[in-house]
Amino acid sequence: MSTIGVCQAMTARRAVKGFDPSHQFSDEEKKQLFTHAFLAPTAFNIQHWRVVNVEERELRAKIREQAWNQPQVTDASLLLVLCMDVNAWRKKPERYWQGVPQPVQDFILPKIHDYYHGKPQVQRDECFRSCGILAMSLMLIAGDMGYESCPMDGFDFDAVGKLIRLPQDHIIGMMVAIGKGITEPHPRVGKLPLSEVLISNHF
Repeated sequence: MSTIGVCQAMTARRAVKGFDPSHQFSDEEKKQLFTHAFLAPTAFNIQHWRVVNVEERELRAKIREQAWNQPQVTDASLLLVLCMDVNAWRKKPERYWQGVPQPVQDFILPKIHDYYHGKPQVQRDECFRSCGILAMSLMLIAGDMGYESCPMDGFDFDAVGKLIRLPQDHIIGMMVAIGKGITEPHPRVGKLPLSEVLISNHF
């Protein structure tokens, strides 16, 4: 499959709601998508994302009931629930830095502890920052592969958490539907001028 490049993928990316329900990703395509998306950065390389790929049709239908009956939940080739492990920072953090020189590990591991320990808001904030980066990575890579996507927060988070058996120390950031689009997205409108959103040095 030919690629179109990051700038073109970003320009072409739109939230598509209509997907071909008969289309399926090949195993190779899924490997390509996930392998590249998980190269996205995280603070201290913690990689606290835990992505639930919802493949069971019955489970998809139940999630759709909790998502305002939005068709992309059941019709997209992939429905990904982007979750984060809030406590990943303290679960054998040496894993995240194995292979680097020992002096680097001796420096960075205490820093991880100091940055997160006793700071629940920091722990949660970092999760959502990482989730946003991963979501955009998934959508851009999907676009580069010739597919459409739709980021989603229009659902009952607690209900979906129960359906996917979300662990107690995990949180859901959002969902992303990916597949073969069959409807045209709404026109790109209402974009604010750079002069309003891009600030030089200070407000």
